[in-house]
Amino acid sequence: MNNKNFYNSLNEIKVSFQGERGAYSEEAAYKFFGNKIKLRPCKELSEVFESVASNESDYGIVPVENSLEGIVNQAYDLLLSSPLKICGEIILRIVHCLIAHPTADINSIKAVYSHPQALAQCKNFLKKLGCKVIPFFDTAGSIKMIKEEKAYDAAAIAGKRAAEIYQMKVLVEGIEDQPNNYTRFFVLSKNDSPPTGDDKTSIVFSVKHVPGALYHALEEFAIRNINLTKIESRPTRIAPWEYNFYLDFEGHISEERCKNAIDGLKRKSIFIKVLGSYPKAKP
Repeated sequence: MNNKNFYNSLNEIKVSFQGERGAYSEEAAYKFFGNKIKLRPCKELSEVFESVASNESDYGIVPVENSLEGIVNQAYDLLLSSPLKICGEIILRIVHCLIAHPTADINSIKAVYSHPQALAQCKNFLKKLGCKVIPFFDTAGSIKMIKEEKAYDAAAIAGKRAAEIYQMKVLVEGIEDQPNNYTRFFVLSKNDSPPTGDDKTSIVFSVKHVPGALYHALEEFAIRNINLTKIESRPTRIAPWEYNFYLDFEGHISEERCKNAIDGLKRKSIFIKVLGSYPKAKP
């Protein structure tokens, strides 16, 4: 049974996401759970975590990485401090559109609003457009804002679905700099997902600041033929130039070889936290 069929077999579930209706995170929620969900928009990423932790929502959707612009730092920092588990992932193709009022044309646009990540992913287009670029907290939220403010000389960068929701006009579609523009999202809950036979596990750990420490830590996976799919470092914020390492590897934490790798890593690290095991997203 796939994710969509499984979750649709349950009663209507509540899912939190960051942004306004029409945000890419909302699209990711529909892709993972199907249409029979109750959505709860949140202005901040931290609110998504809080809503699941406090049982206001059953699940949360957070963006963690873009194929062009890299990781979402705040999401990784929140994963470190939160008791929630990663129970799923979604890979979403991002197609950015320049969106404005129905009466607007591209020559009338003087300012463009959007989330900083979206603006960065469209920098070549924006450079040619030659308008003022203004960061906003959310892609879909920027459309909602220019509509409510009646900013007829402004446009927003967001998805086509958001333009439909707010009854605005797509001036140009597909304005991202590269066509291989994908965002990875995590699904958050209070529990891991059961093993499916095609899973990934995410952890975070730190090692002593001595030569070879990271090499010997990663050796625990190599000797068990466990494939690592991602490693990322973030400052510990405890001491300068010391880092936590976020690691994704193939396999479920319930598998014997994965358990043994984690046990071995514990002996070679000063801190480790398992963030969750979950089914791999389909390409």
